[in-house]
Amino acid sequence: MKLKHAMEPTTDILGIPVPSNEKSFLVIVVIHILISLSCVISGLVAMLSNKTGKVHPAAGKVYYYGMAGSFLTIIILAIMSWPRNTHLLIIGVIAFCCAKLGRDKAKKTNTKRWTRPHTLLMGFSYIFLLTGFYIDNGKNLPFWRQFPQLFFWVFPTIIGLPIILYVLKKHPLNKGA
Repeated sequence: MKLKHAMEPTTDILGIPVPSNEKSFLVIVVIHILISLSCVISGLVAMLSNKTGKVHPAAGKVYYYGMAGSFLTIIILAIMSWPRNTHLLIIGVIAFCCAKLGRDKAKKTNTKRWTRPHTLLMGFSYIFLLTGFYIDNGKNLPFWRQFPQLFFWVFPTIIGLPIILYVLKKHPLNKGA
């Protein structure tokens, strides 16, 4: 059986080989990278900011709409390179669904116990965002290329899950929830 994508042309973007030289695909890849980077940054700002101030909801809004944009672009990229990126599409679906459900919980602050599911869902959304990045790009990054591919599938969860559990247990907003 011959591999369909074995001899595909590649384009180097910031030192990472992208398996295409089609201009429309590369434009969507660059847009996807920029949007996803905004998610990484805004998600980190939301995590580290005071939850009762103005920064957390503003960063959360940027994160949510960034995740929507990242999700839209991964759908387009998956269609354009079908079936090579189906795993990234599945991760994108899960990441966006977690973000959507987490945002919905935050919008219902008048209900009891909304902070715990919000924390879990947004935390897992961020873990899936990073998982998608690492499984697609980790093998091409200078320090990270020394690790096996399985590492990229579990590393974000190994780091993120204890943080989520700590926040669920110790954060004042989650203590009474």
